[in-house]
Amino acid sequence: QVQLVESGGGLVQAGGSLRLSCAASGATFSMYSMGWFRQAPGKERDFVATIGWSGGRTNYKDSVKGRFTISRDNAKNTAYLQMNSLKPEDTAVYYCAAGRTPWGSTAEKPYDYWGQGTQVTVSS
Repeated sequence: QVQLVESGGGLVQAGGSLRLSCAASGATFSMYSMGWFRQAPGKERDFVATIGWSGGRTNYKDSVKGRFTISRDNAKNTAYLQMNSLKPEDTAVYYCAAGRTPWGSTAEKPYDYWGQGTQVTVSS
């Protein structure tokens, strides 16, 4: 079992930055790929970014490339999502997820564990 707790969400003006954290416990963190997903009001949950076990392989949703950076610190059992140049359309609840696939995935199915989510609101 893996427990995931997100933090770092909040209200920010357009153009601002936030860093989300996802603290993991209960298993060997370095053997899980990590993903970030988001769900905007009235929409389905959507892929944002993923990172493999060692952090050497990452993948991003096209609309966040160049603005968001996913990273991980296996010594701290924590994954991060640095979000810069935020836009109102980035407003959503952001979820982190953990899965056993080495390289991560853009789909939800390979992820076995999910956090409770953290709200990000970007004002115009």
